[in-house]
Amino acid sequence: MRGYGRAPREDRSGAGHPPRALVVALLLACASLMVLDSSGNGALDPARRVVGEAVGPAQAVADGAVRPLVGLSDRFESQDDLRGDLAALEAENADLRAQVRTAPYDAARLAELEGLTSAATDLGQALVPARVIGVGPSQSFSSTVTIDAGSDSGITPDLTVLNNDGLVGRVLRVTATTATVLLIVDPDSTVGGRIAESMELGFLKGRGVLGRTGRLDLELVDETVVPRKRDTVVTWGSPTGDSPFVAGVPVGQVVSVYSSLRETSQRAVIDPFVDFAALDVVGVAVPSGTRSDRAVVEADGSLR
Repeated sequence: MRGYGRAPREDRSGAGHPPRALVVALLLACASLMVLDSSGNGALDPARRVVGEAVGPAQAVADGAVRPLVGLSDRFESQDDLRGDLAALEAENADLRAQVRTAPYDAARLAELEGLTSAATDLGQALVPARVIGVGPSQSFSSTVTIDAGSDSGITPDLTVLNNDGLVGRVLRVTATTATVLLIVDPDSTVGGRIAESMELGFLKGRGVLGRTGRLDLELVDETVVPRKRDTVVTWGSPTGDSPFVAGVPVGQVVSVYSSLRETSQRAVIDPFVDFAALDVVGVAVPSGTRSDRAVVEADGSLR
């Protein structure tokens, strides 16, 4: 319409951009700051201090929030390692405690095995080592033990059984892997013995009592001979030399002597060297060269 003119069009080509003079001023300021900073004269230190005081606390908070997250995986790995180390230490401690508990038993067994080696050498007799695995009556016998060696180990009935202390008994019967041993303290057991100091012969019979109170009775062949206290009694032996009892095996010691008026004989009470209530490792006397499924202690003390 007449009287109204169209507004002049604005030049929007530079909209949103700072004036060219401002850009030039900023560039000159940056260049000046770079020159001052590289000069090392400390002119910018106050400005840095102001910025540090303003930004530092916020940066510390951010670092404190991020650091636990960054180290979280390492912490989990460390805890797993500690748990593994703790489990290993607990297992090692358990093993050590078990060794401490069984050390006396292992030492006692080792001493018994070493005693068998000495016995084999002293007697000139090969021995098959065995362990007592059962104690109890067998048929009509009341004082027997079962050992863990049988015919597979070269053991047969009527063989001498001993340990590092002395005579234990004789083999009654065998299976492939076990044997029943009649102890010398059984009332049905008779052993030929002799007084070591005088070589006088006699017969030993058991009283059927196990343990430290168990005793044997010795009746000498010569009724006029009176044994003395603390005399040692050993096995007499047998015609075959090794069955049922080899010669020279220690049996016990004389603790008292009494006379039987009715039988007009001298009897001696013998305290056996073997503690029959604590039997563990024993040796069965076998002929040299016997085939066995276990190591045999030879007469010279060597193992075969």
